[in-house]
Amino acid sequence: MRDDYLQAALLVIDDPNILVNVVSRRVKQLKRGNRALIESLEKLLPEDIALREIIERKISYELPPRETPAEIEFRERMEREHYRFRRPLHATVAK
Repeated sequence: MRDDYLQAALLVIDDPNILVNVVSRRVKQLKRGNRALIESLEKLLPEDIALREIIERKISYELPPRETPAEIEFRERMEREHYRFRRPLHATVAK
């Protein structure tokens, strides 16, 4: 992975954690056979292609909306209900 591409991509996506996730997802797509959205005269690694696509703003990302307090309360209640009715993994049998 070229350091100059990495530094330029960090100017577009300033959070390194998000950048890693975007690049890794795009690299998987490229390795599965998806075509690159950029053209290059030099042979680039899939990681470098993904970084160049970010730099040239050919790909981007979108974060999911934040949960409302009601959604958080509902999710937590559902998780509690799920775990309350689970059977123990190693149930002992009384003889």
